Amino acid sequence: MAGHSKWANIKHKKAKEDAKRSKIFTKIIRELTVAAREGGGDPDANPRLSLAVDNAKQANMPKDTMERAIKKGTGELDDGSQIEEVTYEGYGPGGIAYFVEATTDNLNRTVSEIRHAFDKFGGNLGQNGSVAYMFNQKGSIIIPNPEDSIDDEELMLQAIDAGAEDITNEDEHFEIITSREELFDVRKNIEEEGYNIESASLVRIPTTNTKVDADTALSNFKLMDILEENDDVSEVYNNMEMDEETLEVAQNM
Repeated sequence: MAGHSKWANIKHKKAKEDAKRSKIFTKIIRELTVAAREGGGDPDANPRLSLAVDNAKQANMPKDTMERAIKKGTGELDDGSQIEEVTYEGYGPGGIAYFVEATTDNLNRTVSEIRHAFDKFGGNLGQNGSVAYMFNQKGSIIIPNPEDSIDDEELMLQAIDAGAEDITNEDEHFEIITSREELFDVRKNIEEEGYNIESASLVRIPTTNTKVDADTALSNFKLMDILEENDDVSEVYNNMEMDEETLEVAQNM
């Protein structure tokens, strides 16, 4: 999990910055709508919707905005648009594998913009299945740990007892990894133990990582920025790995 933890840490820091932007609401609203459409409008009976509602609250989304998004998903509110889930796969600079998740109301626009981003940095968008086999879908639960205030061993034992597969502690937060199926139950159990959960979501963890130098890392960071700034893109995953020295150099270039 070492490669994933490092990348998750980068994503975690970036997520805090992204949360300040109004466009984060667009992504959450679409997830609320899709989750409600797929599993119904009751968060207590729909684990995916429950996670989306929690993430919406974490981003301080107004209650009426959440309710409208859910009603759109259940069909109670129809504005004429249709949100679809779609995934894209490809390779970025240095042969880094990418798996991109998106929700869109215009497939032609989305694929065109994502293809342009890959082309701009010498990458290429591939066919479905070209890199999907290189990623496993898991659950990820982020717990803030300011000033190392949480007992590592106690949380680890409670997480494992709840069904977690792995747990890491980096830069003032814990990340608990679960199977896809256990995410909702583990989150619920950990929450009941009194821990503050910052986010809980499904992620894709690379089965193998590709080490890169600072120049390649920087090119991939730029590609990721463009992809993540796209309103249609929900998540961006890749199998890039680097040591601390390379990461520091790339971030200061």
